[in-house]
Amino acid sequence: MSEQDNKTTLEMPTTYDPKSAEKKWYKTWMEKGYFRAGQHPEAEPFTIVIPPPNVTGMLHIGHALDFTLQDIIIRAKRMQGYDALWLPGADHAGIATQTKVEQKLREEGLTRYDLGREKFLEKVWEWKELYLDNIHNQWEKMGFSLDYSRERFTLDEGLSQAVREVFVKLYKKGLIYRGKRIINWDPAARTALSDIEVEYKEVNGNLYHLQYPLKDGSGFITVATTRPETMLGDTAVAVHPEDERYKQMIGKTLVLPIIGREIPIIADDYVDKDFGSGAVKITPAHDPNDFEMGQRHQLPQITVMDETGTMNAEAGKYQGLDRSDCRKQIVADLKEQGVLIRIEEHVHQVGHSERSGVVVEPYLSTQWFVEMKPLAAKAIEAQKAGNGVNFVPDRFERTYLHWIENVRDWCISRQLWWGHRIPAWYDEETGEIIVSAEDPTTLPEYAGRKLKQDEDVLDTWFSSGLWPFSTLGWPEQTEDLKRYYPTNVLVTGYDIIYFWVSRMIFTALEFTDEIPFKDVLMHGLVRDADGRKMSKSLGNGVDPLDVIDQYGTDAMRYMISTSSTPGQDLRFRWERVEQARNFANKIWNASRFALMNLEGVTAADIDITGDLGTADRWILHRLNETSRDITRLIDAYEFGETGRLLYNFIWDDLCDWYIEFAKLSLYGDNAEAKKKTQSVLAYVLDRTLRMIHPFMPFISEEIWQHLPHEGETITLAAWPVYDPAFEDKDAVAEMNLLIDVIRSVRNIRAEVNVPMSKKVELLVKPGDQAVLDIINRNAEYVRRFCNTSEFDAGLEFSVPDKAMTSVVSGAELYLPLAGLLDIAQEISRLEKELQHLNSEVERVEKKLSNQGFVAKAPAKVIEEEKAKQADYSDKRAKVIARIEELKG
Repeated sequence: MSEQDNKTTLEMPTTYDPKSAEKKWYKTWMEKGYFRAGQHPEAEPFTIVIPPPNVTGMLHIGHALDFTLQDIIIRAKRMQGYDALWLPGADHAGIATQTKVEQKLREEGLTRYDLGREKFLEKVWEWKELYLDNIHNQWEKMGFSLDYSRERFTLDEGLSQAVREVFVKLYKKGLIYRGKRIINWDPAARTALSDIEVEYKEVNGNLYHLQYPLKDGSGFITVATTRPETMLGDTAVAVHPEDERYKQMIGKTLVLPIIGREIPIIADDYVDKDFGSGAVKITPAHDPNDFEMGQRHQLPQITVMDETGTMNAEAGKYQGLDRSDCRKQIVADLKEQGVLIRIEEHVHQVGHSERSGVVVEPYLSTQWFVEMKPLAAKAIEAQKAGNGVNFVPDRFERTYLHWIENVRDWCISRQLWWGHRIPAWYDEETGEIIVSAEDPTTLPEYAGRKLKQDEDVLDTWFSSGLWPFSTLGWPEQTEDLKRYYPTNVLVTGYDIIYFWVSRMIFTALEFTDEIPFKDVLMHGLVRDADGRKMSKSLGNGVDPLDVIDQYGTDAMRYMISTSSTPGQDLRFRWERVEQARNFANKIWNASRFALMNLEGVTAADIDITGDLGTADRWILHRLNETSRDITRLIDAYEFGETGRLLYNFIWDDLCDWYIEFAKLSLYGDNAEAKKKTQSVLAYVLDRTLRMIHPFMPFISEEIWQHLPHEGETITLAAWPVYDPAFEDKDAVAEMNLLIDVIRSVRNIRAEVNVPMSKKVELLVKPGDQAVLDIINRNAEYVRRFCNTSEFDAGLEFSVPDKAMTSVVSGAELYLPLAGLLDIAQEISRLEKELQHLNSEVERVEKKLSNQGFVAKAPAKVIEEEKAKQADYSDKRAKVIARIEELKG
């Protein structure tokens, strides 16, 4: 038992101070090592590896959502007795980080070339240390239960070894090759880009219609292009083989305007004969689709630009012009020669570099590639055989399969200095390529040879694709790898399913023969209140630390996690954070009340067996029911529904009803009843805090430490488990009736403006003896919460002429309010209620008369509808009778 057991509410402030609690408890959790995995080797392992944030800056609200969902899962599993590992780490982020450092250097009037590779990398490592410290600070502020003893970085030596091992093995299998292909090229950063580093923006451009003359002088073919400057690299014009307009021209020769190069007319099924003129210019070195077509038809590849986007010698007289200036000049020249026959305004999507902002150039370049089809085949086979990953929501499985079934070879080389340098060396004399996990210049078999390592580094996704197993020690067969791999769940945004999720799956299957995680929980983007994507340009981003500073960590965590539905975007609204803060305050205030009435009670004193009151039995039933449903919903990743149930149970059942009912025992003279209610209150509050803990870790720990409890921390307290012994349908029926009576009386008071402070006479006419017994057993509650001057219940009594009336399930209520009741107004109110009951009866009867519904619906559902029909019909009959009485 903890020494905290006998603390009283005097030590619990009137208001909750998030800042002091958060700082205190996170420090305690870290010092005590509560989040370190492996302390219970007998327990079943449960693993999450964090999607590593880039060391490029501060975490944004999207990170807060992603990581909070993971923390909820891992905290719940830790409390459920699992050996729970949440492994932290960060990504070196290649081009993203290098761009940031180069921008900083430019402010000092320097470039990376001024420093040289070694000195520049020192600067990037300094950047990494600074921003990783920032990330650690944010993780701490958000209360994440990470096992820092196992933290990894994608440029750690262990992970670098894994990267080299994978590269060498794939190269030896012939799945990594060096070749010329079209890639996304950033002319400003002078590097290849991955698809995810290209942002497509809608641009108002032009469509230029050009006439290419036939060599034999028999006519023209008209083509249209948005980029006339690339025509300098045209090596063919293509038409569809079944296009009647051009069948006779296939095989003929065109003369390329300006340049004068002779190019063929070819036929290819790729061409859409119904789009535009049905003829397209083919520029294999500057368009990915043209490249593929050029490969099929053995067309020359003519590159007309250099790495900076400047026209080269192949561009003839335009050499030295920037690509945009070249466009203007060539358009003028084409007009002058009569080749340009029409210019149309054309809105289209143009790729821009996410890092430098310049227009991306499809560029023919010698790069390293991974041949994807064989790797994808394993992943497709596993998924279709039912041995693959479980996507949540399952619709994302189709998205994943569509991409992986149509995958193209992956360009993995980047013209950067920051990253994993490609483990390939070139013999400067023979040209031989040596690929090795070790530096061959240190090996005796290569002594005396002039070897130079490839200057390029690997795409960031190459190393992050190994993350689930490289972080656990692979390629070494470590104890952590054996115990915690495969991992259990990956939580990530749907926007990187292609770029990261799929790569982790196929690399894991290739190198570990297992899927890397059982479940993939896909969440959406966090948008602003108007549904717009958050961005610097719009100035609508939200810093999670600003939210925490204003409302506290728990409010932010609860709002952002329970506002989300798997796979759907969510809108960030400050008023929702405020509502979450108010919810936290409600929990705090209810707990303070409880503690004021638990002074001297220890964990050993808590006894919830024996003879309990109706409200006590009911709240234990509701706690039991809620814990069962919360466990199921967390396991299904339905955090929005989890939040709704928790909110309803805490705010309505516990605070608004049970605590109010408990006051009668707590303030009464019956010592035994008081002792039982104290036990139930302490027990229920303890279990409630455990359920809310994964969502609101700080306030739950702060309150729990004041409660009578056993153990050091709520983070390791046992998760509430469903117990059939707490099922109590009789208590539920009794409480539901009492709540209906109390609510109905309060509603009547509100209708005629009778304040709760004014006592009223209440008459209850139950429908049968069983209901009468319930009312009589709980008469004290009715008197207290209806504030009655007189209260009477009986199967037979004269209904007063002037009374407000309400019908609840199993009873009729009358409030004689002589001088306060307008008979006509009461009849009008009852007639409105009758209309409502008529529509409900009609709706249920219509459903039950529908043979399709009756045939397909489960028997339980049909019985529930029949019960509703009987209830509504009974209420309707009573309302009709009362209307007739009043009119008489």
